[in-house]
Amino acid sequence: MDHSRVPVLEALEEFRRRGDVAYGPPGHKQGRGVDPRVLEVLGEDLFRADVLSLNGLDDRRQSQGVISQAEELMADAVGADKAFFSTCGSSLSVKTAMLAVAGPGEKLLISRNAHKSVIAAVIVNGVDPVWVHPEFDAERHLAHPPEPEDVRRAFQAHPDAKGMLLITPTDWGTCADIRGVAEVCHRHDVPLIVDEAWGAHLPFHPGLPAWGMDAGADVVVTSVHKMGAAVEQSSVFHLRGDRVSPDVLKQREDLLGTTSSSSLVYCTLDGWRRQMVEQGHELLEAALRRAARVREAVAAVPGLRPLGREVVHEGLAADLDPLKISIDVRELGISGMQAAEWLRANRHIDVGASDTCRINAQITHADDDRTEELLVDSLRGLAEGADSIERPRPVALPAPGALELEQAVLPREAFFGPAERVPVEKAVGRVAAEMISPYPPGVPAVAPGEVITAEVVEYLRSGVAAGMLIPDAADPGLETVRVVAR
Repeated sequence: MDHSRVPVLEALEEFRRRGDVAYGPPGHKQGRGVDPRVLEVLGEDLFRADVLSLNGLDDRRQSQGVISQAEELMADAVGADKAFFSTCGSSLSVKTAMLAVAGPGEKLLISRNAHKSVIAAVIVNGVDPVWVHPEFDAERHLAHPPEPEDVRRAFQAHPDAKGMLLITPTDWGTCADIRGVAEVCHRHDVPLIVDEAWGAHLPFHPGLPAWGMDAGADVVVTSVHKMGAAVEQSSVFHLRGDRVSPDVLKQREDLLGTTSSSSLVYCTLDGWRRQMVEQGHELLEAALRRAARVREAVAAVPGLRPLGREVVHEGLAADLDPLKISIDVRELGISGMQAAEWLRANRHIDVGASDTCRINAQITHADDDRTEELLVDSLRGLAEGADSIERPRPVALPAPGALELEQAVLPREAFFGPAERVPVEKAVGRVAAEMISPYPPGVPAVAPGEVITAEVVEYLRSGVAAGMLIPDAADPGLETVRVVAR
């Protein structure tokens, strides 16, 4: 295929060349109606690119097939049979994939280190989740993806499961043995969905961890805005093989997706695919070298411990994305949350994620010598200034297995059923009716239908006192918890 073509961008250029005047949405009419104070911040070109796909980029019959052409080019670029663009982020894409594999009341194996969007999908479609618990790293207090043997045991206990959802890479960069898990799934003749939100860049350089499509996955979901060069909410889900029908997948997306898709998302997805096909290897090679220099420099700073391939050598993860630089800061006597706040306040550096133990910085092809130097210098400054930071309140980090809560009620039933709010100290032993997700990264510590334990309450309450954010709880301060009514 001709990857120099960018059908969506070309259609936008043609729209502008023709000088069409629209008498339908969007109501700002190519920016003419936008408050000048808004234009001063966002720029007129942003609104000039905001065009409907129907009666704008394409005619009402979609006879030019602008979007479908761009999707075919994307599929070809990454070795998929089909690719579908989503303008609602991977939160929608993963729901679409799950709906295409398992329906209400059917079982689906799901890695329990899943993002809250996965739990939301479980609630929305009424699937019966079979949680496959991650490999818990007690020393680092880190959850790595489950191994093929974990998945095999889950299928032995639940042979009627319709498929498996695997999350890799994790927010901290550790990766699963996708090929091994795919082989287990395919021996049971069911599909493997890979939530590879952090892996859009993986197909374009052999020095990166395995790309799901190359490792035997049936459906792979990517968030191009995370590690690629598309705007926020840019997502693609890819399909290979015949275990999931492309018609079913498209229908499920149509059920959930917006009917007012953003041309800004489509344009940037289209342009990023061309960039990666033409220049991806070179750009990512430079990013890998840059990340290696950053990692080496950070490792030399007393008190900072970047996560490296030791997790692979120890058998805790199958691989590690070197562009995700996760740094344990506990030896500085501070928490990751405090480190993130110090970097923002003192160096105007925003890290990708932080928790009680660590911070995370991602390197992409967009970084340059200036951002590399700024990151390293800022981390050195953090280490030098750590003594001036107030000592963190202790967080009761749970022992391995303490977050493997009993699933007493289906998540959908618990979420939508009768509920009441009780003081958090009285929630122990009760069934949760809400998600409670420390954010970032947004992996629920408690999902609806799970039995709340004293250990998880102590962890969450001490975490909130130390600065942990729990935005999805009915009471973010965790004085009360929403539980299933008796």
